Amino acid sequence: MKNLLVLIIALVTVNVSMAQTQVGSVTLPNTLSFGGDDLVLNGAGIRKKAMILKLYSGGLYLTKKSSDAKSIMNADETMAIRLVITSSFVSSDAMKEAVEEGFDASMGGDTSSLNTEIQKFIKFFNDEIVEDDTFDITYQKGKGVVAYKNGKELGTISGMKFKRALFGIWMGNDPVDSKLKKAMLGN
Repeated sequence: MKNLLVLIIALVTVNVSMAQTQVGSVTLPNTLSFGGDDLVLNGAGIRKKAMILKLYSGGLYLTKKSSDAKSIMNADETMAIRLVITSSFVSSDAMKEAVEEGFDASMGGDTSSLNTEIQKFIKFFNDEIVEDDTFDITYQKGKGVVAYKNGKELGTISGMKFKRALFGIWMGNDPVDSKLKKAMLGN
């Protein structure tokens, strides 16, 4: 009987640990659901600055795994990027500045066609940001980009052009962090 109990505890522990992925100091779930779609963790990594400062752990969630950044950016399918803040250096102002720089890089320096949408998105980061805050940046098919902070919906921005530019921050030709891009693509 004692051996059976030990076996059951071991199996439950293995199942629980397999349902999560450790990324630095952060544990990301292997699955998420948004817009009625179940998503799987495609890959995850750590956003670093100056090679030593770990800003956040991030994971890319898709309906099915893919290592093709361009097809991910262009897909009209539900997907998400989860960012878990791991540094006190990530303030509201720093995040807004990073998002602006990310859009600039994603769009080759010309953000004028999406300026209204970008400014609306940047306002999602107005409230104080602290360590362990979790942002889910999702694209929900038929709805648009829906952003969440700690599970609370911040707002929605429609349009595939905006979605491509937004996901291009991480998946584009000039990503915010090339090592993070590779990790999110499962490489």
